[in-house]
Amino acid sequence: MKFFIDTADIAEIRDLAATGLVDGVTTNPSLIAKTGKDFIATVKEIASIVPGPVSAEVTATDFPTMLKEGQKLAKIARNITVKVPLTPDGLKTCKALSDSGTMVNVTLCFSAAQAILAAKAGASFISPFVGRLDDIATDGMQLIEDIVTIYAQYPAIKTEVLVASVRHPVHVVDAARMGAHVATLPPNVLRQMFQHPLTDKGLAAFLADWKKTGQSILGAEDGAAKAAE
Repeated sequence: MKFFIDTADIAEIRDLAATGLVDGVTTNPSLIAKTGKDFIATVKEIASIVPGPVSAEVTATDFPTMLKEGQKLAKIARNITVKVPLTPDGLKTCKALSDSGTMVNVTLCFSAAQAILAAKAGASFISPFVGRLDDIATDGMQLIEDIVTIYAQYPAIKTEVLVASVRHPVHVVDAARMGAHVATLPPNVLRQMFQHPLTDKGLAAFLADWKKTGQSILGAEDGAAKAAE
């Protein structure tokens, strides 16, 4: 499974990219608005940090303007993925952009029927929102399973399932178990995946035992270096 980071915070992206665990970034108008920075400049900087797909979303709702915005965004960098909403005009834009070789992420997917339409429109990624479905007492992960199962029936479909609105690590594990291609995670969720109380407990015990030995792995090396100075 590929991990994208769902943020426009440059510091967060740089920090997490340094782990080698980040395959891409997803943004949206709300995330970029939170930074208070210029939209185009922010997207360009993100694309220079992460070599994988960087989703930049159009803000228009009509096809002609969405297409113009998408074409402009695609010119920012080679790894830009234009993000469009799952509406009739959004899918028209998806078709036009994908036919021209631009990666497209179709967002705000809440049904398997919508996911089928996005695949037929040539989407590179479909973004089902699991957390928002959970919020209205609907099983968001069931939607992921349905889409993965449907797409698997048709080898010609190249659209990747990008699990969005991820709220906690269990969403990630369940999505991976179902065979979803990508999960886009808020930075705090990715950091939560490192955590387990038994890891902390085990490390504390190892360090306590090591301290009792009075040894240092780098001790002899450091001593020799000082003597040579």
